[in-house]
Amino acid sequence: MRLDIIPYHPQKEPEWDEFVGLSNNGTIFHTRTFLSYHPPTKFEDRSLIFQKEGRILAVFPATIWQLNERKILSSHRGASYGGFVVKSPLSVRDAFRLVESLQTYAKAEGFDGIDLTPPPQIYFKKPSNYIDFALIKNGFCYRKREISSVIQLDFSAAEILQTFSPESRRAVRRAKKLGITMRESDDYEAFYNILKNNLKMRHHVTPTHTLDELLLLKRLFPTAIKLFAAYKDDVMVAGVVIFICNSDVVLAFYISHDEQYQRFRGVNFLFHRIIRWSIENGFKFLDFGIFTVDMDPNWGLGRFKESFGAQGIFRDSFQIFF
Repeated sequence: MRLDIIPYHPQKEPEWDEFVGLSNNGTIFHTRTFLSYHPPTKFEDRSLIFQKEGRILAVFPATIWQLNERKILSSHRGASYGGFVVKSPLSVRDAFRLVESLQTYAKAEGFDGIDLTPPPQIYFKKPSNYIDFALIKNGFCYRKREISSVIQLDFSAAEILQTFSPESRRAVRRAKKLGITMRESDDYEAFYNILKNNLKMRHHVTPTHTLDELLLLKRLFPTAIKLFAAYKDDVMVAGVVIFICNSDVVLAFYISHDEQYQRFRGVNFLFHRIIRWSIENGFKFLDFGIFTVDMDPNWGLGRFKESFGAQGIFRDSFQIFF
């Protein structure tokens, strides 16, 4: 059965975002509301809608990526995750139809290859590796396999400290003893200054988003993006910006502390409270994000995330050249 491929048009935004919200594996990063925060000239959008018998079977947020003079149809370059967003249930035959149709389309449009980074399995309401299987069987290879740290929230709020390492348990108790408190904050500017200074000092890099971009995203997603901050009296000493990616997963997108107040262990205190908040609000996983870059581990960062009970899962990127 042939699938119809329709290039995305802004008029399709409500239909697209509704499908993502009802899909098996869609995230905030797949929505047009999120993708539209980028300036129109930053990426050349080539997103696609796949229809079967007049109904959406999948959407594929995509852009053009120029890679060593090759023209690649890529998962949207402005999002953490891309790939096919699919309905549930998806049959194995339809998974193959999607991959085969995408390859046919890309070749016909003059692309030299395809690159995509699907969301990890924790983002699926119902687990399925059909798309991965279809990609491999149709000639795709792993471009890289990063490791993302995740906590499965299958314990009660009363058991949180038991999942922490002894060092992190002591840090949480120390923070409480020293009077650290947590609250949801709208003071993104104060947090951004902490984040910017920390990244510059430790890694000589800048945040993924500018402050204006982060504030824009907060306006676009007022309930799905939150800043939890730790305070000593009225001074912000640490903060974590979370993205509620879908109904199952919370992503800790930005994590930072003020070095002057490091002894107060604000980040450890925050994660104890954020994990409790996540459990109380019915989420199944907390995603800390990757601690590898091009499959090169940051051992200290990995150990830090493990101290809260996190374990590693693959965040895969697939690629094929024609």
